Amino acid sequence: MSKKKYFGTDGIRGKVGSWPINPEFALKLGWAVGKVLARPSGAKVLIGKDTRISGYMFESALEAGLSAAGVDVHLLGPMPTPGIAYLTRTLRASAGIVISASHNPYYDNGIKFFSDQGYKLPDEIELAIEEQLEKTLVTVESKHLGKAVRLHDAPGRYIEFCKSTFPSHLSLKGMKIIVDCANGASYYVAPNVFHELNANVLELAVNPDGLNINDHCGSTCPEVLQKIVLAEKADCGIALDGDGDRVIMCDEEGEILDGDELLFIIAKNLQQLGKLRGGVVGTSMSNLGLEQALQNLGIAFIRTHVGDRYVMSELLRLGWQLGGESSGHIVWLGVTTTGDGIISALQVLSCMQQTGKSLHELKKELIKFPQSMINVKFDSKKNPLDEPQIVNAIKETERALEGRGRVLLRASGTESSVVRVMVEGEDAVHVNTLAQALAELVKQVR
Repeated sequence: MSKKKYFGTDGIRGKVGSWPINPEFALKLGWAVGKVLARPSGAKVLIGKDTRISGYMFESALEAGLSAAGVDVHLLGPMPTPGIAYLTRTLRASAGIVISASHNPYYDNGIKFFSDQGYKLPDEIELAIEEQLEKTLVTVESKHLGKAVRLHDAPGRYIEFCKSTFPSHLSLKGMKIIVDCANGASYYVAPNVFHELNANVLELAVNPDGLNINDHCGSTCPEVLQKIVLAEKADCGIALDGDGDRVIMCDEEGEILDGDELLFIIAKNLQQLGKLRGGVVGTSMSNLGLEQALQNLGIAFIRTHVGDRYVMSELLRLGWQLGGESSGHIVWLGVTTTGDGIISALQVLSCMQQTGKSLHELKKELIKFPQSMINVKFDSKKNPLDEPQIVNAIKETERALEGRGRVLLRASGTESSVVRVMVEGEDAVHVNTLAQALAELVKQVR
């Protein structure tokens, strides 16, 4: 298969104003998508976004490009990424477009797509869009131009869907929950979902101004959430990322639960309810403790590449339904078609209600291996694994772990020119020392 020029592991992403994340490219991209996905009987495409100030600019540019290709546009406004996937499917749209850079700072942005079934676009469609991008933009005749409408009830539709995934015989009444929305796309939807299920909700980071998305808040910065959970004596805290497709949680003791721990809790609960179809798909970053704990329950576990699109691909290939990443992307195909932070949190809360256990008690059932991950700047045009010094250092690190740990070095799929160095083993101090040494070598070689 041909190598893609623009599309990465999760759409097209970069710094606003730099090619290709500028309005000129977005206009052409909207047109190219319209040409590839338009149906003979007419097409409509949904556009949603997070709360970055640049979202207005890219929304308008994409709308213009789609209209020029003869495609109607439904504008959703700020909406969580999984909400856009849901509405794309239920409104029978040809595709859904998300304008977001997820957990990145406000000065980054990205554009990603969902198919008419609510899944990430397959490689062949992305390649077809890139091929169309090389052609000259030609506007259809005026009578065939696409129209644009704003779908004002989009948040309400998605709120009702999220609530429908929570067992109807249960309620969150009596639970005190802190919800951190990262000043992002979930700022309105998430608090209302938990409110309407009768929880006592304290809201954090729900005042987006276009610049404060993911700024010392959300799933990548849970320190404030931890303090407030303890101060308020809450049952738990929920931290979403900027576009709402990933979640981490904080228990009543102020301890963080990442995607591995949440995935384990959900998998065990689904198994006990007889709703777990097949095993669980993780990634190369998934903790060894998760793999061992699932195996102890008789649940099969398979790893794939980092990136929710690869988790999804493996789930569909195997006919399984549950998978996720340490970062908090969790997919349960029993109800969704993509990672969904709100719905994942609801599954954990339902487990707490059904078992009568606190989140801290549920957390203790998984014993994780110490893991150290360090991000290192590296020339994006080079592959660090092509450098003999780095390859030899990885082998030496693996020997030092004596077969009781793992070493992983890979380029980030969401941050350009960043290499992630991960070491995992039984002793935290040893693991951290090895990771630091390997990261320093990568810095020298870069």
